[in-house]
Amino acid sequence: MNKARIVLVMILTAMLASCKTTGGPQSFDQILLRSDRPKIALVLGGGAARGFAHVGVIRALEQERIPIDMVVGTSVGSLIGAIYAYDVNSFELEWTAFTLEKEHLFDYALMSALTGMGAVKGDKLENFIKTKIPVENIENLKLPYAAVATDLNRGTRVVLDSGSIAKAVRASSAIPGVFQPVQYQGKLLVDGGVVDNIPISVARDMGADIVIAVDIGENVTNFNLTNLFDVILQAVNIMFNDNVAFRKKDADVLITPAVGNVGMLDFTQKKRVMQAGMEATQKALPEIRSKVEDWAQGKVTKR
Repeated sequence: MNKARIVLVMILTAMLASCKTTGGPQSFDQILLRSDRPKIALVLGGGAARGFAHVGVIRALEQERIPIDMVVGTSVGSLIGAIYAYDVNSFELEWTAFTLEKEHLFDYALMSALTGMGAVKGDKLENFIKTKIPVENIENLKLPYAAVATDLNRGTRVVLDSGSIAKAVRASSAIPGVFQPVQYQGKLLVDGGVVDNIPISVARDMGADIVIAVDIGENVTNFNLTNLFDVILQAVNIMFNDNVAFRKKDADVLITPAVGNVGMLDFTQKKRVMQAGMEATQKALPEIRSKVEDWAQGKVTKR
C-alpha cells in the first residue's frame, strides 16, 4: 500500500512538473510572476515634440501591468526614458510632460548661431534634467538605462550607460546644426539619431529578451518649411528616419503612434500626441502578450 502511494505521488509530481515546464496552462500574468520571466526592454526613438507619444506608451504599458525592466533612448527618447527610469511612475512622467515647454529646453545664442556649431547651447536642457531627476548618475536610477549619442569626429555610436544623467541626455539630444555638440567623456557628441535612432541592439546587449521599440519618426513629409531652422530639422528628420528603416525590424514589438503630422517643434499638441501613444500601445498589446507567451514556451530564441 505504501509503495502504491509513493508511485501515485511520483506520477502526480511528474504531471505537475510537466505542466509547469511546457507553459501551456500558464496565463500571461502567471508567466510574468515567474522568477525566470523574460526581461522586457523599452526602446524609445527620437523625434523631438513627437516624443510626447512615449509618455502615452509608458502609461498604457503600466496600466496593463507589463513590466519594463530597462529603458534605452535616443534624443527625446533619452529624455523621456531617463525621467521614467528615475521614478518608474507614469503619472509623474505625464505631469512633467504637460509642464514642459520649448523655453525649458532651448537657449538660443545669436553669436553661436553665426560663428559657432549650433544656435542652441543646451544648458537649459541640462538644467531641466537636473531639476526633474534629483540624482546625478545613471547608476542611481531605479531602472537600467542607456542614452545613445554619436561621436561627431569618428561617426560612431556611443552608448552612455554610466555617469552623468544630464550630460548623457544633453549629448543624445544635441540635434546637429541646432544644438551645440557636447564635449563629454573625451568625445565630441551629437544626437544619437545620426547613427541609430531606435537603438534596439543596445537593449539586446543589456540583456533584454523582448524588445518593445517605439518609432515616432515614420512620416517625414513636411511642406511647411519657412526658414533655415525648419530646413535643418527636416533634413535631420529624413536622415533619422532612413537609418531606422532596417533596424526597427529587429524589434520584437514595434509601436508606431500616429504622430506623423505633428511638427518637430510643435508643443501645442501634447495631449493628442500622448493619446496617440496610448492607442498605438493598446493595439500592440495582443502582440506583446503573444511574444511573452512564445518566449516562455521556448518558441523563440532566448537571446
